[in-house]
Amino acid sequence: MSDWTDERPTRTPGVSAKDEILARVRSALAVPRRDEVTDAEDVPRAYQRADDKQEVSTDRGKVRDVLVQRLEDYTAVVHRTTADGAAAVIAEALGDAARVIVPPELPEAWTSSVTADVSQDDGTAGPRELDDIDAVLTGCHTAIALTGTLVLRADGIGGRRVITLVPDHHVVVVEEDQVVLGVPKAIERMAEDPRAAWTMVSGPSATSDIELSRVEGVHGPRRLDIVLIEPEPDPEAEAEAAVKKASARKPTAKRSSTNPTQEKTA
Repeated sequence: MSDWTDERPTRTPGVSAKDEILARVRSALAVPRRDEVTDAEDVPRAYQRADDKQEVSTDRGKVRDVLVQRLEDYTAVVHRTTADGAAAVIAEALGDAARVIVPPELPEAWTSSVTADVSQDDGTAGPRELDDIDAVLTGCHTAIALTGTLVLRADGIGGRRVITLVPDHHVVVVEEDQVVLGVPKAIERMAEDPRAAWTMVSGPSATSDIELSRVEGVHGPRRLDIVLIEPEPDPEAEAEAAVKKASARKPTAKRSSTNPTQEKTA
């Protein structure tokens, strides 16, 4: 039976509210625990870890396919290319944007084919100035395939958070080695810089009102394009995959129920 009551505790005359609260905390801490103290070593570790077999052994191509599927489910547009074609694809993803802002350390090769007016963010542009910018182009720190989440770090590649939230169009370049399967691996990568400011993006900005009317672009970019830079295709691997695929489709000959070595007797 519970000994809980709705009676309000009485104040001690002449004691401040702060001292009263601290005194009650000390009294509560002095009461013996009802359960055993659990050490960190006693906590079960059966949850998914960064070094799980699924994370380390899944084919990299399949991991990227999962990422693309999740991103497209969120209505983002994904452009798959190689390093050689990245500049042209980035220019295509920016579309008819006339003014583009980029972080200060973004690789120049990524904007070599862009015809728009590209300006580097020097940290002085505020929301009003950024509202006149058509698009922002940034890099990425980590892309989580299972959740379709892009993790941006506030640095010279990911840019300040404000430049990724105010412009209406955001183009993110994701390199192959930045793609991970699950959240634990992403957290492990983020732990390399625990003091950094992180922004996690899962699709274009969207919200719904009480009538479930979807509105896009309220809390961030209305359009999200991802340029996924993948490794150059391996001709030998592709040929081997084609042979396996053809072998799997080839029908097998039916076995005869008659033993060919058996001779009819007169």
